Amino acid sequence: MNKKISACLWLNGQAKEAAEFYTSVFQNSGITEVMRNTSSSPAGEEGSVLSVSFHIEDFEFLALNGGPGFTMNPSISFFVHCKDESETDSFWKQLSDGGKVLMPINSYPFSRRYGWVQDQYGAPWQIMIPQQESDQKIVPCLMFTNEQFGNAEKAMDFYTSVFENSEKGFISRYGPGYSFPEAINYGAFKLAGQDIVVMENNEGHEFRFNEAISLMIDCKDQEEVDHFWSRLTSDGGSEWQCGWLKDRFGISWQVVPDILMPLLRSVDTEKANRTMRAMIKMRKLNIAALEAGSD
Repeated sequence: MNKKISACLWLNGQAKEAAEFYTSVFQNSGITEVMRNTSSSPAGEEGSVLSVSFHIEDFEFLALNGGPGFTMNPSISFFVHCKDESETDSFWKQLSDGGKVLMPINSYPFSRRYGWVQDQYGAPWQIMIPQQESDQKIVPCLMFTNEQFGNAEKAMDFYTSVFENSEKGFISRYGPGYSFPEAINYGAFKLAGQDIVVMENNEGHEFRFNEAISLMIDCKDQEEVDHFWSRLTSDGGSEWQCGWLKDRFGISWQVVPDILMPLLRSVDTEKANRTMRAMIKMRKLNIAALEAGSD
């Protein structure tokens, strides 16, 4: 599908189960690849599922068995744009089964049918009939709360400066009657041609951005890796490992060269192991070192 941005869901041993569930709920979806651990490591025993790549419509996901370290929360969610009430209610029934309702399915001023839920695996979904037709079925949403409250428009300006083919779009503010009238209740923008939404709210939410849902950037070469890594870690961002970083707003990104997955799934098991060992030692990924199997 060659989209620039995709999403990674951090799970604890349930990656394949979750991916199979999501691809059963949504039409025009499917699992594209199951990667297994080629050797025993903190990620799992040899032969166990490491990650599962799947898509819903034209949005790509990676379900990662990362362990118990992080848990998904509503700070990053996914809008599901539906064509009518029947489709909305069908998704709601399936995604809310065993999950946690955040806003009940109902009619709201911004949508004639809307509900917000965390499913049984923890992924948050905002299911709605949009006021205007949308070409993108699944749209990531970033919720700015607590210490990040008030930073949504700054984030939009920053991200659209980092990615090509990007622009700010419609912004709706809370307005009179709210204690934070200038805050953004819905802001749309495009990154690399893909729709993203921001929201902000400061009404006692306990959740914050964390590593459990990260955005992945597909890079064609080292120049792109260097560009995104440098820009996203600037002015308060921080480096993690294996191509992960956290930007100045606390949102986690993975800056990934497109050569990485072919190297990790090589039929030459030793080559795949060398790539994995090299990657684990890196922060920003170095394509030449990955190909050489060294750090």
